[in-house]
Amino acid sequence: MMFRKILEELKEHAPFTIFGALTGIVIMFFFKRIPNQAAYNIFYTLHPMHVLLSAMVTASMFKLNRTGGLRIWMLVVIGYVGSIGIATLSDSVIPYLAETMLGMPDRHIHLGFIEKWYLVNPLAFLGIAIAFFKPSTKFPHAGHVLLSTWASLFHILMAKGGCLAWYCYPVIFIFLFVAVWLPCCLSDIIFPLLFTKPKN
Repeated sequence: MMFRKILEELKEHAPFTIFGALTGIVIMFFFKRIPNQAAYNIFYTLHPMHVLLSAMVTASMFKLNRTGGLRIWMLVVIGYVGSIGIATLSDSVIPYLAETMLGMPDRHIHLGFIEKWYLVNPLAFLGIAIAFFKPSTKFPHAGHVLLSTWASLFHILMAKGGCLAWYCYPVIFIFLFVAVWLPCCLSDIIFPLLFTKPKN
């Protein structure tokens, strides 16, 4: 049952994720000469916003689908792990794999919850608090997918070291798709549902 639900969610979210990855390629074309520091600053604008929306959706999904009373500590743990853990995978780890595959000279894994802990972690808790008082899953998830795509893109642009060759574009498109499709569905939908019981 859960495996079928996972497949349904991945199938449903694939078209929008493809659209998001295409927007990333368009942005990359116009920002292909962006300086490293500028890409770094944009990444640390998009990544924290991604964490905020991810925490909102993950915690909201858990709250809306729970049975019985709500344990606040569970909401906090699920919202934090689901947003910080998966956003780091999506925005930093998978893009770093693309950077390594393409041999980019300035590649590094930027772990926001450590590198900018004073910015990223509070926004995760803010997202959880919003979900506690006003849970919502529709708009935040769509925004989360786009923010994740663009954060992943600027992580890659930090590493490029110069102008990107033409063959980088299709490789980066694939990595942008994978970086968002699996992790975002996992954090927003699948992960919180693992801690709920099916409703009758």
